[in-house]
Amino acid sequence: MKKSSFLLLHLVPISLFAFLPAAGSHPLAAQSSSAQPAPPKFTFEVATIRPSPPPDPAKIRAEIEAGRMPRIGPRVTSSRAEYINMNLKDLIALAWGLRGYQVSGPDWLSSERFDVEATMPQGATKDDAPAMLRALLQDRFKLTAHEDMEDHKVLALLVGKNGEKLKRSTTTPQPVDENAPLKPNQLMMDGPDGPVRLTRNPDGSMSFDLGRRGTVVTKLDAANQALRIESSMVTMSGFTDTLSVLLGQMGGQQVVDQTGLTGNYELAVEISLADLMSMAQAQGFGPPPPPPGSAGANAPPVASDPAGESSMFRSVKQLGLELNERTAKVKRLVIDHVEKMPTEN
Repeated sequence: MKKSSFLLLHLVPISLFAFLPAAGSHPLAAQSSSAQPAPPKFTFEVATIRPSPPPDPAKIRAEIEAGRMPRIGPRVTSSRAEYINMNLKDLIALAWGLRGYQVSGPDWLSSERFDVEATMPQGATKDDAPAMLRALLQDRFKLTAHEDMEDHKVLALLVGKNGEKLKRSTTTPQPVDENAPLKPNQLMMDGPDGPVRLTRNPDGSMSFDLGRRGTVVTKLDAANQALRIESSMVTMSGFTDTLSVLLGQMGGQQVVDQTGLTGNYELAVEISLADLMSMAQAQGFGPPPPPPGSAGANAPPVASDPAGESSMFRSVKQLGLELNERTAKVKRLVIDHVEKMPTEN
């Protein structure tokens, strides 16, 4: 396997699944508001923000093959808050309790990546961290924004004309045990809906324990040159949120659940390595997209049109489901102003 493919199969899924919404929650249910959130109860005592160094493929590969997980994503303890190698869009979304696809702003928000490390003040808890991060971004990046409900094209997930072909789960997901010691091949990250425990398995697959949101396993299907994503104990709302994150990273649209199905399911979808490369480029991993005027520069966005029959849409059809384009009111955080680089530490 090429080094670039090896890194994509590990770093891109890690950055995606840390921010999946809780099963059953949905951003369309939120109310519109143009008011700024209330001031935080606490602020970080000491905080540094630095541009993330370019990834060293050889070093990361060696760490992963040695059974050690790379340091990436959000992690908050009683004394420290760390947000490592995260793009500014995901930092903003985390601070406002949203998802990256709900943040409207300059394109470069997805490409500029930063390491944020801060000291937690005495008396603060993990629940205070988002508000403190929000205050830090507003101060250091001169960020101003407002929330609104906007008309956007979305993809409605529907049951296909021949009926669904889904397998119901026979078990119930359990919360992640944050006190369980981590093994060298494991990593703990924090999302807006709780902790995520990542495990690199001996066969090279990655397991994501999302607690009451279910579990996700990503693995390479060498025969089909695709990344297979298997979800267990997930609701249809949780599944559409997964699709929203995946398609949003590839320039696609938000997915909303209109299946009318209830319960928890065992689901699997596949993304071609070509689509995965497009996703990685959107997040700042891998080589940049072709420059204007070059071959491939005018290619349409990946997975943005159901008629394009991308790998994701084909997988959804195999489940007896389909994606149809609709217009819906969608909650957005609209960025009014933000600086590309933070003020000095």
